[in-house]
This record gives sequence, C-alpha cells and structure tokens, in this order.
Amino acid sequence: MEELKKLLETILNKELLQMILSGRRSDCPYQKIKVRPLLQKGELVFQSSAWDGKKEFHKNCGKDEIISKVLVWMSRDFKQMQADTTELSASVLVSKKGKVTIRTKKCADKRPAPVLAHNRTKRYVLEEGHAVPFLVKLGVMTPEGKVVAAKYDKFRQINRFLEFIEDICPVLPRGRELTMIDFGCGKSYLTFAMYYYLHELRGYEINIIGLDLKEDVIAHCNELAQEFGYEKLHFQTGDIAEYEGVQQVDLVVTLHACDTATDYALAKAVGWNAAAILSVPCCQHELNGQIQNELLEPVLKYGLLKERMAALITDGMRASLLEEAGYQVQVLEFIDMEHTPKNILIRAVRTKQTDSSDGRTEEGQNHSEKLKRLMEFLQVSPTLEKLLH
Repeated sequence: MEELKKLLETILNKELLQMILSGRRSDCPYQKIKVRPLLQKGELVFQSSAWDGKKEFHKNCGKDEIISKVLVWMSRDFKQMQADTTELSASVLVSKKGKVTIRTKKCADKRPAPVLAHNRTKRYVLEEGHAVPFLVKLGVMTPEGKVVAAKYDKFRQINRFLEFIEDICPVLPRGRELTMIDFGCGKSYLTFAMYYYLHELRGYEINIIGLDLKEDVIAHCNELAQEFGYEKLHFQTGDIAEYEGVQQVDLVVTLHACDTATDYALAKAVGWNAAAILSVPCCQHELNGQIQNELLEPVLKYGLLKERMAALITDGMRASLLEEAGYQVQVLEFIDMEHTPKNILIRAVRTKQTDSSDGRTEEGQNHSEKLKRLMEFLQVSPTLEKLLH
C-alpha cells in the first residue's frame, strides 16, 4: 500500500475533485464511499460520504486521518478507487492477494477547481464550466462550458446516466478492450457521453457500437465521432432482433427501445453473458393485449389503469427473468426521456455465467416456479421469457 499512500499524499489537496471507492468486498456495509475536499472554518478538510444503499453517512477528517482511512478501506473493504483532480485522473485496483495497481492519466485541459463550500450545489460527473467537445457540438453547452438553459434537462439526464455507468465500472474487466453496444441509440447523446467518460476520463480501452434504424441519424453520428477523434465509436443501421455483428459484448445499453425491441436486446445481452445491462424500456404494449384475469377485472376494465399495470408487470417480469439468467438486478428511477415519460431503469450485473437452465439452485427453481405461476395467473406470455427458454 506504500505506492497508494504516496498517491494520496499527492492528490489530497484543494485540487481534488472527488475520489470514489467502489467494488465492495462481501463484508463491507457500504456500497461505495466518496471523498471530497471542503473548507471548514477556513481549514481544508476532507469529507467522506459512505452510501449503504439507503442512507449516506458523512464525516470530515484532516489529511492524515483520511489517508489512514482510505488505506484501510482499500486493503479491507473495496477493490477499486477512482480519483479525479483538476490535472489528472487516477485509477487504483487491489487484487484479492493485496496487489495494488495504479494508473494515472493527465488531462488535456485543466479542469475547473472544485467548490469547497460545505453546502454546495450538486456536483455532476461532467461539470458545468468545463467545455466538453461533444456537448458543445450537440448544443448542450456553449464553447465556454456554460450549459444552455433550454438543454439543462438533457445535461442532468446525461449526468444521471453517467452515475449509473460509474456504479457498474467495478464489474467491467480491465486489461483488454471492452465491447459495448447501445441498442436504439437515436441521436446518441448518451452514447457519446459513455465513450467520453469511460475512455477519455477513466482510461478504459473500449469499442462502442451504436445501433438504430434511422439511416440519416446514424450517418450524422458517424460524422461527429470522426470529428471528435473517437476512433472506437461506430454507428450502424440495423434492427435489434436481427443484429449479429459481434461475438462478445461486455455492456449492453438499451434506452427507449420500443415494446419487444427491449426484450430482444436483453436476450442478446444474456446470450453474450454481458457483464452489465442498463435498460430503460418504453411502450410496453405486449402484455396489455394479453392480460386476462377474472379477479382483477374490476380494475383491468379501465383502459388507462390496465395500460399502466401492464407496463409495470412487463418490466417486473423482465427483471425477474434476468435474475433467473444469473444477474443481480435493480429497478431504479431514471430521468424522463425527451419523447417518453417512462423513467424506470433496469440495471443488471452478471453474478454467474449461465448457458442453460441446468444446475439451478433450489432458490432459483423456486423463483422460476413463482414467475411461471404469475404468468399463468395473468394469462401472459412475455417475449423475453420465450427468447430465454
């Protein structure tokens, strides 16, 4: 840990933007810990924010104390640390045997200094005041780095998405090029954001493919990728259900893929044993036309209520089917997309490789039976269930 201690002594100052410890080990009560500098009665201290999944616990420490705490956390509780300062980014990995690997990357342009006030406005992954080339070109920022007022919701949405990406970074392999697909990428604000964050800021070697049916949109996105020098970001025209372009994918993103297009994207992710999946479904029509249940008829006779129930049941079944396929799944709140009020995000992280249903645990078999009974109760047959079985 001596090398890590030297790094901490160097970066723990007023130029630190934030430091995130993640990839918790089994006995750690916290999902992640963030550290940032702040001024308290004129003195520089460092605030640690430990998140346990429900609450955040804050503590302010001096430099020596926070160094001691971080060294303990990294030797005992966490596998990964990411630190960003105004001039560099550093990633730290700690193996099971305690081997520490540190990678640093200098920023092309110096980032704005952090806000050191105790009560401050929300800090975003991509900060206002620091011009990000693709955000400027897409009209979200001015060349001076100011967020365009009419695009502030888009700016918030991009940052919220990157927080989800940040959370899954610990499960993304290092040491090789990662392949990622954005199914139904559209204008690709979030695809560009994902590439910029993972490659430019975090130093991952990645190859990202954006897929969409609109040829003119895809052509424009490829032009922008070339303009920004994003050599491993490519856009293709195609249908999700028919896509066969790669053999292995590490991360599958599917945002607002309409109705059963989401199911085909999720099924392909499972088939690739993707390490992680981020999906914001929309237009869940399929089950709305299938649900029949005499007991629920007093409610289902109201079209609007039936539509909303069908949408929630659809996504609940998708989450359960992903769990059955070997993923740890969370259903989280996202930010409404531009053209749909749907704001549920399904985040799935692979916990084991599964090539068939053989060898399921007793718990897994019970889960499957319960899901089967639910489908029989509602008289539905979801596309994802048929694709995975």
